[in-house]
Amino acid sequence: MDKINRVRWTPAAEIGKPLRLYECAVDSGWIDYNGHMTEASYLTAFGDASDALFRYIGIDETYRAAGHSFYTVETHINYYREVGRGEPLHFTTQLLGLDEKRLHFFHTMTHGLTEELLATTEQLLVHVNMKAASASPILPDVLSALSAIMTAHQEMPMPKQAGRQITMKKD
Repeated sequence: MDKINRVRWTPAAEIGKPLRLYECAVDSGWIDYNGHMTEASYLTAFGDASDALFRYIGIDETYRAAGHSFYTVETHINYYREVGRGEPLHFTTQLLGLDEKRLHFFHTMTHGLTEELLATTEQLLVHVNMKAASASPILPDVLSALSAIMTAHQEMPMPKQAGRQITMKKD
């Protein structure tokens, strides 16, 4: 039941705060021996939510065939609740930072019926020229879309999970 918002950003578009571009159901292949979604499957689902963002801002097969893409350089996932086979998932996306080569965003995964928070991920990506195998400036049309979203999202509060690091408190 993957549902991707296939609308592409335009300058006249109303920008969601946060964006709601993707929902799906937990695939049976994502279930572990405990009957819950595996750790790796959370990242897979978040990756699908990222792909929905990319399609929204104009990154498609043509863009990638021309040798341009985003590569993830850092990911932090927080797991809050277990979820089982077939359960509905909803995703939101908030841009946290943007410059000419980098994109920083935050996805939230909630249960599609109860709206309980299931997991979050914060990611930093770099735009690349795949033919040159190096970081490169984001192409103008995609940068325009991201800049408009970033402007709208600057009004939003920073998610409390953003910027966290792994630590163990000492007693």
